[in-house]
Amino acid sequence: MKSLWSDTAAQQFADSPLALRVYSSRLLGRDPDLVLHGGGNTSVKLTEKNLFGEDEAILYVKGSGWDLGDIEAEGFAPVRLAVLQHMAGLEQLTDSDMVRLQRAAMTNPYAPNPSVEAVLHAIIPFVFVDHTHADAVVTITNSPGGEEKIREIYGDRILIIPYVMPGFILAKTIHELTKGIDWSLYDGMVLLNHGVFTFDDEAQRSYQKMIDIVSRAEDYLGTQGAQLNDVDKDSTTGLEAGSLPAGGLQALARIRKQVAMERGSAVYALLENSMAATTFAGLNDVAAIAGRGPLTPDHIIRTKQLPLILQPDITDDDTAVNDYAKAYRNYFERNASAQQVCLDCAPRWAVWKKRGLLAFGRSLKEAGIIADISTHTIKAIQRAEKLGGWVALPEKDLFDMEYWELEQAKLNKNKTQPEFQGKIALVTGAASGIGRACVDMLLQKGAAVAAIDIDAKINGLFHREEVLEIACDVTDSAALKHAVAATVRRFGGLDILVTNAGIFTANENIEDLSDDTWQLSMDVNLTSHQRLMQYCIPFLRHGLDPAIVIIASKNVPAPGPGAAAYSAAKAGLTQLARVAALELGKDNIRVNTIHPNAVFDTGVWTEEMLQSRAQSYGISVEEYKANNILHTEVTSKNVAQMACAMAGETFAKTTGSQVAVDGGNERVI
Repeated sequence: MKSLWSDTAAQQFADSPLALRVYSSRLLGRDPDLVLHGGGNTSVKLTEKNLFGEDEAILYVKGSGWDLGDIEAEGFAPVRLAVLQHMAGLEQLTDSDMVRLQRAAMTNPYAPNPSVEAVLHAIIPFVFVDHTHADAVVTITNSPGGEEKIREIYGDRILIIPYVMPGFILAKTIHELTKGIDWSLYDGMVLLNHGVFTFDDEAQRSYQKMIDIVSRAEDYLGTQGAQLNDVDKDSTTGLEAGSLPAGGLQALARIRKQVAMERGSAVYALLENSMAATTFAGLNDVAAIAGRGPLTPDHIIRTKQLPLILQPDITDDDTAVNDYAKAYRNYFERNASAQQVCLDCAPRWAVWKKRGLLAFGRSLKEAGIIADISTHTIKAIQRAEKLGGWVALPEKDLFDMEYWELEQAKLNKNKTQPEFQGKIALVTGAASGIGRACVDMLLQKGAAVAAIDIDAKINGLFHREEVLEIACDVTDSAALKHAVAATVRRFGGLDILVTNAGIFTANENIEDLSDDTWQLSMDVNLTSHQRLMQYCIPFLRHGLDPAIVIIASKNVPAPGPGAAAYSAAKAGLTQLARVAALELGKDNIRVNTIHPNAVFDTGVWTEEMLQSRAQSYGISVEEYKANNILHTEVTSKNVAQMACAMAGETFAKTTGSQVAVDGGNERVI
């Protein structure tokens, strides 16, 4: 553990103690061995003038929803210190009432809710207070004789607090235990199975105490042979589809669907097969040691008590998720009160034996947080095993944290979600026009998308975690197959296919039609779609309400002279879609087709081409764009709206349909 403090950088925050609080909080929050995803909290005590010109002591404490790694001054909630200190002296107080009283004592009603540890911060008699869930310290406390080991490491310079549920009861317990003590005799406080507090009247010293305490814990792990070997450390094996054995990607899609069905909503399944993950997953006793509980109870609201354990080979009749759900219901029934309602029984992460780790989340952010927590957890487990064994808190303590009223309140917020939240789509021809509009709309509706295009500009086009950008020639079967595999490898499965890539070939009458023109149209506008469906179907079979949307053309019902190559290929594509609907209905995969026409906001139509066409009709460009029965311009967005409707609830009972998006065309009608 190295100090990141820089006097030069700190000087930029020297205007006020709150600014320094921001600086040192960020240093703590940017080290994942100290703080993970919104964990930990910090505070500073200030004296400010109130409305009446009176001096008033204020505790600025980290607010709910802010991450220490990038916190701003606005992320700290200002609470009247005297109120918090009085609250610590109350005999009883529910955590819900504590939150309400803290909120009422704020001097800025627009600030975020204060941390649930605000009362504890208030009773620690120093200006700066830092709290982390340092991996090294918690690892030691989660081993046999953890308290004695902490005393051996730190002697009398550390206050040791037995595990107590966070919130009011923790603040009350420490308030009682520390009455009459001289706080200056202590460098910090270790909460067993929970984390570390440090404190000082200077920001740098409080931060440095945290670094020193954690460094000493790391040194202890080293002297006890509990550091990880080189093979255990994080050395990625890559994200290539080939990193799984044959059938591994279908197994991944299969397990993702089972977890989603148990959870009642679509999820992503992120596979971590770094050297550290595969080493852990390859341990002979991995099921036993992973099944003892989380690194810290603060994680349980994200990860549940235990991971799902999966065998290397997962088949259609695998019962692992079912068995996990039954065990979770039994866990709930053993520990719940009459008033508590069971949460969903789906796992949040899994140990896939010999393969790595899986993290399941309704958003990539949620799955990413769970993945980070699980990575730190397996490292701590292996270290603790070398100290004599991994020992988590008793089941009832973990249950009480998982079903803590304040955590449940968080879970009940923002229950509404976009239609495609957690779903996975693949779109071809995604760099422009209809394809790009489909990607944009799928993203708006919550999906993660693999965006495929032959144009290299696809790379870096979207700049979003939810988009996997792949430059790929759809006529290259090997590259196309790899792109599908990469999509499943990245997100965990496939639910929606929008097969859109196509080209307008040169206008040539049949008697003059060149072999190259004909073959190019067939390769791009027909064969590539057949190959893409062929590669996607095994994964769509394990998709969530899976759907294929084919982008065909008005030329199918209403071809024109000179367009034989284009029209025949698109007609073949439409026939392919009809057959696919017949074949795939048994797998509940819906296949529907869109026939767009006169969609001019694409790269194919230049301003010069539009002016030329309009002149040939003797009308303006605007009139030409709306030259249909509804006298309206058809855009890529309109086609994307229909594609999303076909992929979603609107077309849930429809397959084999063909819908024109053309503003009304007399020849088609």
